Amino acid sequence: MANLLREALVALTYPPALTLLLCACAAALALLLRWRRAAMLVAAAGIAWSAVWSVPQTSEWLRRSLEDRHPVLAEAAAPQADAIVVLGGGGHLGWARRPGVSADELPYSRLAAGARLWLARRAPVVILSGGGDNGHSEARTMARAITTLGVPPRALLLEQRSTDTRGNALYTTALARRHGMRRVLLVTSAIHMPRAQLLFRRAGLEIVPIPVPEPRVGSGWVQRWIPRPRALRRSGSALKEYVALLQTRLWA
Repeated sequence: MANLLREALVALTYPPALTLLLCACAAALALLLRWRRAAMLVAAAGIAWSAVWSVPQTSEWLRRSLEDRHPVLAEAAAPQADAIVVLGGGGHLGWARRPGVSADELPYSRLAAGARLWLARRAPVVILSGGGDNGHSEARTMARAITTLGVPPRALLLEQRSTDTRGNALYTTALARRHGMRRVLLVTSAIHMPRAQLLFRRAGLEIVPIPVPEPRVGSGWVQRWIPRPRALRRSGSALKEYVALLQTRLWA
């Protein structure tokens, strides 16, 4: 029952999903109970929900409420640690096919942040965390990409069993402990960091958060206030993080 509740809450984090549910409820109120005024209010609330979160500036406010919980650190300001842990799910890695690509060209990449930390000698090892199936793990794909940024294979450890953030934390902690590691620099997106650092600390590792920023919206009025599908998707990912963070705190 708890799992069904969690899945339902996650499904409703994408604003159009809740909008459709409210519109369906409005139709039921109108057709079955003939509560037309209540139906109109419920439908209007559903439509407004998606409309509000499709505005780039509103989406930015929501995301920054998560992102700003951990300040972005320059690599030189990061402390020494036993390892750098980079979590999977950091987007497309097409840049790895570009000849001569460098980590400094990729300010929004988790792998590039991990590479910059290693190149700055903040830790001797990079742990790449992400599972998969049929022998094609995310960690292996990440390993191929990060070597193009100057991190040699000998400096890599791969955690290939995890399928979610909780698994990232549990399996990476077990791997780190087998190698005598206690303190790690945790690299993930700024919006994902509040939940990731909570789970890793619960697993027993000493964590230094290294959040990776994401691009901000433009400064023009049109860029900030005209509704866009991309803003709706970005709002959905932030709402999903809030629900997942709540679940993590309620269901340890």
